[in-house]
Amino acid sequence: MNPAAGTRGEGGGIGGARRRWRPRPAVARLAVIAILLAAWELSARLFGDPLFVSPPSRVLPALLGLSKNKDVVAAVATTCWELLIAFGISVAIGLPVGLILGLQKFVKKTFYPIVLLLYAVPLATLLPLYVIVFGIGSASKIAFGVSHGVFPIIMTVAAGVQNIEPVLLKSARSMGASRGQVLRSVVFPHAIPSFFTGMRLAMTAVLLGVLLAELYVSQAGVGYFTSMFTQTFQPQNLFALVCALAAIAVALNEVCRWAETRFSKWHA
Repeated sequence: MNPAAGTRGEGGGIGGARRRWRPRPAVARLAVIAILLAAWELSARLFGDPLFVSPPSRVLPALLGLSKNKDVVAAVATTCWELLIAFGISVAIGLPVGLILGLQKFVKKTFYPIVLLLYAVPLATLLPLYVIVFGIGSASKIAFGVSHGVFPIIMTVAAGVQNIEPVLLKSARSMGASRGQVLRSVVFPHAIPSFFTGMRLAMTAVLLGVLLAELYVSQAGVGYFTSMFTQTFQPQNLFALVCALAAIAVALNEVCRWAETRFSKWHA
């Protein structure tokens, strides 16, 4: 037997085994989710009070039951509608304000400390004021969601614009580019990663703001049913509703991630 051939065979076998057993992120994620669900199931059945904790085996049937409840479906649709409107308004306000703060040094030195001060205020303490001004309808939920989502976009966009190399702006201006051309060809492309980071943060913050407003005062929306299921000791319905909200949040985050990949291919 040729020793070199045997050595090559062993090396090839070891290399092949390593390639076969290389961990995959998708498999690892599924394994972590399965472990967490199993731990939740066992802890809920062995140690949990049925009035407060429900295992996953009871949450899935409850989720199917809620999907047939017209009131719950309408509440989820109302919350999604309020969320999308609040998120759109946050983007419409946060993007131009962030660009102005990032491009104009005088404006930044004057108003950026005010933005930081407003962002540091605990917004939950101002919720009654929003209800007084906008009422108990959807307007107060949308306004409170905007107050949560606009600041992450402003701050991330301003930071992204400031990270642009000054030589790029000077080169564009020296070649006769107008202000609009500079924004379109230099500023916007370089601010896209920061902008989409702010969008992801804003999406989560807007959802939090809308749900807090619905929990405080509402007769519709997911927050209303969340409060009702909590007060009536229906943990399976509560967890099912939370799972539905988590699925919506993940879907919206994936949309933002897809848009970021689509519009920032050059950056990669």
